[in-house]
This record gives sequence, structure tokens and C-alpha cells, in this order.
Amino acid sequence: MARAISKLAPDWWDYTTLDAEILNDAAKLSAKDLEQLSRPGFTVNFFDTVEEFYAAEALEYIIAWRQGTPDNPVGVCGPIGPTEQLPLVARMVNAMELNLKDAHFWGMDEWVENGETVSPEHPLSFAKCDKEQCFDRIDVAFKMPEENMHFPVGDLGAYTKSYDDVKCLLMQGGQGEIKHWAFNDPVKRDGIYKDVPPTPEEYRRKAARIVELHPVTIIQNARTSGGGNVSMVPTTAATVGPVETWKSEKVSIWHPGHHDNPFGMRLSALMISKQIPDASVPMSLLADHPNVCFNYLRSGIGEVAVEMH
Repeated sequence: MARAISKLAPDWWDYTTLDAEILNDAAKLSAKDLEQLSRPGFTVNFFDTVEEFYAAEALEYIIAWRQGTPDNPVGVCGPIGPTEQLPLVARMVNAMELNLKDAHFWGMDEWVENGETVSPEHPLSFAKCDKEQCFDRIDVAFKMPEENMHFPVGDLGAYTKSYDDVKCLLMQGGQGEIKHWAFNDPVKRDGIYKDVPPTPEEYRRKAARIVELHPVTIIQNARTSGGGNVSMVPTTAATVGPVETWKSEKVSIWHPGHHDNPFGMRLSALMISKQIPDASVPMSLLADHPNVCFNYLRSGIGEVAVEMH
């Protein structure tokens, strides 16, 4: 049976092309149902306060970085969204006097304009945000060496290789409205993928690369980072890929409730829990990763219900 045409962008694959039964099942999930989706390899956590939520997210950095040694440096791959944890990470490092000389950090993604990643001077630069919100706030005595910070700019092959040189203990991120982590968006509906999306195996072979962004992702970033000014948001970006993700010991996704909507936060959890990977919902591919954790702010879960505004 032919797959449905997207209701969001007809030239693209996305979650609206899924079988209606999966969509309906996701919409019915209560908060209590979400708690019961945990299984070996997939953990669902809930936090009752905003403070606890972002403190726990920041602590993941600290727990990982504390394991680094001169002979066994370790690292964290982190997002721009959520970002509220970043200043907390800096405060914790300073308070604990945690020396980051054996710690590494990978930025998840960066915007691309005219075929080149943007400079840190660009107003939307992710590297700029990471440094201003976190790394520039760490006391000089504890700072991470500049060479230990890896951003997906320039030679993306070298970025990919760095995951072989240093163990990534944690890949942390949020979930976009198109159900992506980093900028692993669904692909365009053309060429060999005109009638069917890539298989999960095909999509998982994608390493760090420059991608064209789904229209929903562009709109979301305009809303969350640019006051709705779509014209200022680039349409391409460099992103960490599934290849690097599967080299990471743990994938931790944080749902504060304002990046994706109540339906989306349910759909990806259901598909991961029930092991229904589908490349039209890139987040669902994490069903095959051995250690995935979804973290929800309870007040942000909401309901999938009609509410007229």
C-alpha cells in the first residue's frame, strides 16, 4: 500500500506519512502510559520541577566529564536546544573545581550558508551559543583546552574521526517538531526515495554531513531563536549523524515541552519503546540504539486534545 503524502510538505517525508494506527495510538497515550514505555535499552524519566529538570540535564555533563583521565579522555556531545542547562554546567564545574583538561565536547550542529558553515560571529551560531552560555563562563583554571572542543565545521571527516579518538559517553539533545535529533531531518521525497523513505539501515549509515532542512525545522528555529523571522534562518546545516550517535555510549533526550508538542513527544517514545523504526520519524531510529533515555518535564507533557484558541 502506497505511503501517504505529507500534510506538512508534500515534497518531503515526515511523520504524517505514517500508518494512521501508529498516529492514533500515540495520540491516546497518557502521562502514565509514557512512564510505562521503559524497556531494556530505553528509559523514561519524569521531573516535577523546572529546576530539577535542568539541574539533572546539567549533571549529565559533570558525571561524564568526571570519568576522563589522561589515558582515557571522554566527552559529551551537546545541543543548542534546550540551552537552559548550559550556564548550570559552568556553575557546577566552577563550584566543584572540576579540571576539564581530560574532557572533550562535541557541538551537535552548525548552520551553513553558501556552502560554508557560519562563523562564531553569526547571530545564530551554535558554537557562539555554546561558548557564551557555558565554556566562556568556566574559570580559566578549569577550562577545557580549545583543541578538545569539536564542532562540525570544515573537515567533517575529521569531526567523525574524533569519535574514534575519544569516547563519547553521552550524546544529549532535544527533539524537534519534525522528530529529529540534531539536524537529522527526514529526507526529501525524490529520486530513489520518491515512493518510500530510506530504510532504517540506510539512514543509520549517514555520518556528519551538510543537510537540507525540512521546512518545519526552518519554521521551528525561526520561532525558537529568531522571533519568528523565517528569512534569517539558513536552509542548510552541518549535523552530527547516526554514525557518530551509535558510537556514543548513551543518548539522552530532554523534553521541556516547548521544542516539540504533546503529540510529538508521545509518538517518538512509542516508536522507540515498541521498536518501530521508520526514517520518516528519524528519532524513532533510536529504537535500535542500546542505551536511550527520554527525560520529561511533567508540566510540559500536555495533552493531545482539542483546545480552541
